[in-house]
Amino acid sequence: MAGRTWEDHERAVERLRASYAAIPPGQPVRLAKRTSNLFRPRSDAAGPGLDVSELCGVLEVDPGVGTADVQGMCTYEDLVRATLAHALVPLVVPQLRTITLGGAVTGLGIESTSFRHGLPHESVVEMDVLTGAGEVVTTRPGDELFDAFPNSYGSLGYATRLRIRLAPVPAYAALRHVRFDDAQRLAAAVAEVVATGGLDGTRVDGLDGVAFAPDELYLTLATWTDEPGPTSDYTGQQVYYRSIQERAAGGEGRDRLSVHDYLWRWDTDWFWCSRAFGAQHPLVRRVWPRRWRRSDVYHRLLALDTRFGVAERLDRRAGRALREKVVQDVEVPLARLGEFLAWFDERVGMRPVWLCPLVAQRAWPAYPLEPGEVYVNVGFWGTVHVGPTAPDGPTNRAIEEQVHALGGHKSLYSEAFYDRETFDRLYGGEQLRAVKARHDPDDRLSSLYDKAVRRT
Repeated sequence: MAGRTWEDHERAVERLRASYAAIPPGQPVRLAKRTSNLFRPRSDAAGPGLDVSELCGVLEVDPGVGTADVQGMCTYEDLVRATLAHALVPLVVPQLRTITLGGAVTGLGIESTSFRHGLPHESVVEMDVLTGAGEVVTTRPGDELFDAFPNSYGSLGYATRLRIRLAPVPAYAALRHVRFDDAQRLAAAVAEVVATGGLDGTRVDGLDGVAFAPDELYLTLATWTDEPGPTSDYTGQQVYYRSIQERAAGGEGRDRLSVHDYLWRWDTDWFWCSRAFGAQHPLVRRVWPRRWRRSDVYHRLLALDTRFGVAERLDRRAGRALREKVVQDVEVPLARLGEFLAWFDERVGMRPVWLCPLVAQRAWPAYPLEPGEVYVNVGFWGTVHVGPTAPDGPTNRAIEEQVHALGGHKSLYSEAFYDRETFDRLYGGEQLRAVKARHDPDDRLSSLYDKAVRRT
């Protein structure tokens, strides 16, 4: 159940404190959590972990003020269910249902409203954090712990409660898929939407896109509306990202979804990742249960493949070069988007890729985007055949170098290969260490570098 009372919350926090006290000094402190939306392997430490099993609900939605108090391990699926009952949604709802609010804040989340509202942590007005010292600290914007928390990935502690701002939302999202034949024209349209709030006289409430080829790129413009009409359903035989091309080829490229289905339009097929398991093939799709057409199921299948090396064994048997997993989201300045995509096509050649504009509302030490500057998140998820050097991550290393040469940044939810000096320069290492020293004096929590690069 998503709902929790404040008394339930107090008991859950005490249970968390007790689990912290049970971890012997010298042993690493980490979550006792079976699921994750991270895409980097880690060394699993034996022994007890932090019990967050009862910190997964919505405590209160205040429609009058437009806020919600939410436990840290509450998924966006449960959070949205509670807020939509009041015709409200979080300002930014990441695309995968099982991302948790605490995870999106201590990591990074993004979606089509990010061109207007930034990243999920920028709508947080208050949070309680269990620090490495075992204390639960209430922190707000301007506090050093609050400001350093985004992109810290548990190295500064774990959020137990967050208060976030909500936005009103109507029943439907009217979509328009607009095709561009080069990245520069698409970038010009993005700049217009960010500057004016619309395109061609139509208000834009959600903005993202897909690049299928160098000369076939689309922006999807979403406009909130209460006007009734027929809606599409992409939890059945149809695949959402394919509909972008199909509808645009048929004329105006228009579509309509319920707001609920719009928020989870990518999750059913986890963008195009369900293709890896045949779940987009019409015959397979007919027998693939609807309840299994969701991102957490695909994540578990990927984890099994990684654990048992199924794809690697098949490649070896077929005489194919070894695969390198390339699962990344990077932020590139809008003005350099075309340059990055041209390099990506030549060096990596993976398509389609997701495009999501964003504008950071303020500076954040551990992910220093320029406030007010337009970036485009470029997301790509798959594998490339590179041969015996695959374990060394040559493609991922090249992406890191190119992104930062263009003035961008890379999210840390997946594999990273930086040396320590470069990592500290890019992700506020000196400031993070100072904050960590004050709130984790015995160094119980792994550092951000250890988590992101050394995978501890």
